[in-house]
Amino acid sequence: MTSLWHPFADMATTAGNEIVLIHGEGVWVTDDQGNRYLDGASSLWYANVGHGRTEIRDAVAAQMAELETFHIFGDFANPPALALGDRLAELSPLEDPKVLLNSGGGNSIETAVKLARLFHHVNGESQRRHLIHREHGYHGTHGIGTSILGMPYREEFGPLLSDTSQVAHDLIDALAAEIERIGPDQIAAFVFEPVIGSGGVYPPQPGYLVAAQELCRSHGILTIADVVIGGFGRLGTWFGVERFDLQPDLIVFAKGVTSGYLPLGGVVVSSSVAAPFWEQGATFMHGITYCGHATCCAAANANLDLLTRDGLVYRAAELEGWFHTALSTVADHPLVGEVRGGIGFMAAVELASDALAAHPNSAGLLWSEARAAGLLSRGLYTGIALAPPLTITESELEFADNALRRGLDATARRLA
Repeated sequence: MTSLWHPFADMATTAGNEIVLIHGEGVWVTDDQGNRYLDGASSLWYANVGHGRTEIRDAVAAQMAELETFHIFGDFANPPALALGDRLAELSPLEDPKVLLNSGGGNSIETAVKLARLFHHVNGESQRRHLIHREHGYHGTHGIGTSILGMPYREEFGPLLSDTSQVAHDLIDALAAEIERIGPDQIAAFVFEPVIGSGGVYPPQPGYLVAAQELCRSHGILTIADVVIGGFGRLGTWFGVERFDLQPDLIVFAKGVTSGYLPLGGVVVSSSVAAPFWEQGATFMHGITYCGHATCCAAANANLDLLTRDGLVYRAAELEGWFHTALSTVADHPLVGEVRGGIGFMAAVELASDALAAHPNSAGLLWSEARAAGLLSRGLYTGIALAPPLTITESELEFADNALRRGLDATARRLA
């Protein structure tokens, strides 16, 4: 038995039955029993450059030998944080942006929303507090992130932020109607993922995101793009939003910025939103203990080197058609209702509605049976998601496809 409480786990059945992973290399991980698995979900959507990269390990060790970290509150800084801030600003699609660093995606959402509200306050519109988010969206598990969750378990925690509302993920008319209902001058921001990830891998309808950005801009509503999953190559560009010709006011990132080697996240802030704080003397009274952590920033810089050197940041755009076609071969399976994807290196296999209705835990069974076949996936309420490291080869993808089909067959036998 263990004393470790696992996130998102039924500890009554998990304790003492953990899969203990001890080694990783490329797209593969191995447990303490010698079982080898293909990491079909990049752990939690973040192992973009794969496991076991010595370049990142060496950069971390070198930074530890100099200065593990020191806070960057006030006028303190360190070389890796300064370099990373400049580098992310240059890579972003925004003109002359500023970069806030912290320790993860949930923290970054909190940061972006607080900054959006404060921006309106310092510009004389303190009434702008309301947040609009989309169905199926996922923005972390902190207080604000849970308040704008587009998934089923939000209500279990009781009221958090009250000034929020949810709209359909793909209907611009629904967003326009909600803005009109709330009142444009009451709304601080619209928060969205370019491609919805944890909520089920929903690519946007053509033209939806540009229309949403223009609609919000016409009403003075800030747009917050959550690219925690979609950034750093997952959608085939540095920040994902470039795929859709977007210029959001704030870009929230994490995960792939270090490929998960150390925790780090942040917000790229447009020059217009940053202006009151950089030019007019307003202060953003907000910060995370480990923001600008020197060793985490060293890991991020080494990771960006790999994404650049190996061309990985653009590989998803090159291979997304092949990836989606390969996974779509399971669409004819009796248990499968839909295979979603086609934009970037991410896809979802959703089970047929009759199977889900007859067996509510069928998605969990598929996740378990695919794992038994050697494929680790990301469990969804209605199926599984796949988003392997960007380094995956054609033969490794064929292994994943075969393991997925074996998992589906085994699940069908169990349900029968």
